[in-house]
Amino acid sequence: RSKNLQFEIKTGKGEVAELKAAIDEETAIAASLDTKVEELTASIATDEADLEAATKIREKESADFMAEEKELSEVIDALQRAIGILEKEMAKHGASMMQLKNAGSLAKTLQLLVDASSLTSADAKGIAALVQTQQSSDDTETGAPDPAVYKGQSGGIIDTLGDLLEKAEGQLAELRNKETAALHEFQMLKQSLDDKIKYETKELAEAKTGIAASNEKKATAEGDLEMTTKNLNEDKQRRTPRGLIQDMIERLEKEAEADATEKAYCDKELAETKAKKDAKRPHSGYDERLEKEAEADATEKAYCDKELAETKAKKDAKRPHSGYDERLEKEAEADATEKAYCDKELAETKAKKDAKRPHSGYDERLEKEAEADATEKAYCDKELAETKAKKDAKRPHSGYDERLEKEAEADATEKAYCDKELAETKAKKDAKTTEIKKLSTKIDQMTSRSAQLKGEVAELEKGLSALAKAQAEMDKMRLEEKEEYTKAKGEMEAGIKGVQLALKVLREYYAKGDKAHSADEGGGSGIIGLLEVVESDFSKGLIEMTSTEEAAQAAYDQETKENEIEKTTKEQDIKYKSEEATGLDKATAEATSDRTGVQEELDAVSEYLKGIEDRCIAKPET
Repeated sequence: RSKNLQFEIKTGKGEVAELKAAIDEETAIAASLDTKVEELTASIATDEADLEAATKIREKESADFMAEEKELSEVIDALQRAIGILEKEMAKHGASMMQLKNAGSLAKTLQLLVDASSLTSADAKGIAALVQTQQSSDDTETGAPDPAVYKGQSGGIIDTLGDLLEKAEGQLAELRNKETAALHEFQMLKQSLDDKIKYETKELAEAKTGIAASNEKKATAEGDLEMTTKNLNEDKQRRTPRGLIQDMIERLEKEAEADATEKAYCDKELAETKAKKDAKRPHSGYDERLEKEAEADATEKAYCDKELAETKAKKDAKRPHSGYDERLEKEAEADATEKAYCDKELAETKAKKDAKRPHSGYDERLEKEAEADATEKAYCDKELAETKAKKDAKRPHSGYDERLEKEAEADATEKAYCDKELAETKAKKDAKTTEIKKLSTKIDQMTSRSAQLKGEVAELEKGLSALAKAQAEMDKMRLEEKEEYTKAKGEMEAGIKGVQLALKVLREYYAKGDKAHSADEGGGSGIIGLLEVVESDFSKGLIEMTSTEEAAQAAYDQETKENEIEKTTKEQDIKYKSEEATGLDKATAEATSDRTGVQEELDAVSEYLKGIEDRCIAKPET
């Protein structure tokens, strides 16, 4: 028993150490996950605040752009209409043309157009504001402008308005480009922050799940530690002399309780048998006397049992508690001797009473029944004796009951040890088997997810390659179109300037007042009209060409921005999916290592269980 206790204590200490290590490990894991949760929570809050601030700035920029775009569009529309009106008036050579020639400045020209209801006052104010803005810009760059810049004939005023129109269109294009760039930058920032928040939220949820699982494992380990520590302390307590004595006392009490139960059963059986026999007897006054005598005997027996119990209690009170079963057995033997003496005295007293009873046929029947009872009792005693003899035959014969009790105690201890070790070892084996299954399932899931992520990354990289190829082809095509437009625009502008120069020369020539020129005025007007139509066609062609180029450039810019957004999105997806796959591979390696360790523990437990089964489970004889 001492050897078994030592083994149990050693095993308990090992389990306590393992459980404490597991608790420390789960505590460290939970602490690291808590730190990660705090960092992720702070990062998500910062990203959300940045996104909200960027969204507000973008909304304000968009509103400012819409207002400026509307204003510039109205000014451009007014300039285009003013130029058109002036060109028509120049072609008419009427009274209104003379008024324009005498206007002398841009401001007066605009006022004449307003008075003629050709322009609204709002359009005139917008053009004037554009002129003032241009003057402020010129003042900043080169100083005050020449006052004659915005003075001259109607042709000079048209050129001036054309310059203003070109600058306004340039400002509008620049404004739209800035808006497109700002919108693209915001979309890129928003996409990046959205992706970051998405993956950080996912990591936060996984961290919280990990904390819950770690706390659950920790709680389970703490419960097991408490139970194991309690059992270990009990085993240590049983190794002390006081513990050994307590174990022996408990064992003796259990044996006494079993004996009392068996005695009660025998008394019950005898009472029922006697009751059945008494039921067959005729009732008479003699039976009443017998019953009284039996009652007196029972009273006397109860008195003797009481005296014996009190005497035993007094003896027990005087006995010092120790672990010596020999002295206890001697005292029990003395009690049995005293009980035998009392039974003998009762039997003799009963015999004397029976001797005084009158003999009759009924008494003979009673004597025969008593004889039958005695025969039955002798048979039962014989059976009990033979059963006891068979049990004793298996034991080594000696006169030392102490050794027999020690052997019985060793057998009981061995059985308790085997029952405990078999139960605990099987429970450990089942726990390790379940843990291996869980780890295998987890490894399979992580491996599958990692392979899926790597496949998605490969598809994203393939998409990025295709996107880069498409963008390169689009860049090449746009460059070719740009070169063709630049070449055609130069030729068109050169043609327009040539026609305008011819118109200027013809107008100056036919503006002279001599008779020779007056005679050819009709032919000159036809030529000038034809050239004006050519100029108008060239101008329309240039406008259409420019419009087509601007539309193509805008479509190219828009598609380029969309490609950049798509590229950034794919790159972010590749980044986060690659990080997740790397983390899964690392976790898979750790789980595989854990499974290997658990498998080694399971192998050790299985080997130990085999040894316990060989020791504790009897094999059938062959």
